[in-house]
Amino acid sequence: MKIAVTYENGEVFQHFGHTETFKVFDVEDGKVVGSQLIHSNGSGHGALASLLAEHGIHVLICGGIGGGAQSALTEQGIELCAGASGNVDEAVEAYLRGELINTGANCDHHHEEGHSCHDHGEGHSCNGHDEGHSCQGHEVGGCGRCGGCHSQPTIVGKNVGKTVRTHYRGTFNDGTQFDSSYDRGEPLEFVCGVGMMIPGFDAAVANMDVGQTIQVHLMPAEAYGDVDPEAFFTFEISQLPGSENVSIGQQAYLRDPNGNPVPVKVSAKDAQTITFDANHEMAGKELNFTIELVDVLN
Repeated sequence: MKIAVTYENGEVFQHFGHTETFKVFDVEDGKVVGSQLIHSNGSGHGALASLLAEHGIHVLICGGIGGGAQSALTEQGIELCAGASGNVDEAVEAYLRGELINTGANCDHHHEEGHSCHDHGEGHSCNGHDEGHSCQGHEVGGCGRCGGCHSQPTIVGKNVGKTVRTHYRGTFNDGTQFDSSYDRGEPLEFVCGVGMMIPGFDAAVANMDVGQTIQVHLMPAEAYGDVDPEAFFTFEISQLPGSENVSIGQQAYLRDPNGNPVPVKVSAKDAQTITFDANHEMAGKELNFTIELVDVLN
């Protein structure tokens, strides 16, 4: 079985129709045995569905997706699991454990270049799912949790534009590990210098030699950016039916001005209001990486 996941900066990209990269996992007997990155060769959900079919994909895991795209996938015989977010590898493992719940189409097409999420009746709703909530009808000013929204500096080096494979271990300043490809037993594969990774990681790999291991310390600007106070959004609970069922720390979805679903977390709540944090969960954090360049593929 082959599972494809919309991919950006190691996380589930939240807008299927604009996906530039998919991470494809080969699964045997319920376990991941290999993976690779494939790049989209056309725009629109029809072209993307055809691309996945050409690669023999059986299941697509993604964040936001419209009804038209869902139909295109169905026509290609591809199972859909929408509403996912966070780390791509963890999303696949959750799917294989039966813990990833498909939210179905969560945006409607209104024009070719974008999406607008549903309005329901005379108000708006916050639809509950086991994997989170879709708070439809309210916009956020930007996608602070999306790594691609940060300004990307120009990366130069001999590995820029090439597909590389790296092992890495990431830690916070107190030594706590937050991620490790070594623990997963599989190197991370990406195209260096094109914005698939956080800027500091990209820049570190750009001039590495195969077999070399380095250690880097990244400030927030080189990673997921600083915490943006404007990425907190407070609504009256009465204006967002369903929001009374979510709790502090729970994941939800709002939409950006283009109609794209944006993963957020509930940061505060009282009897009248609820506040969502659209910052990336790593925003404002200094990160440390041990990086080993395993291979340069082209």
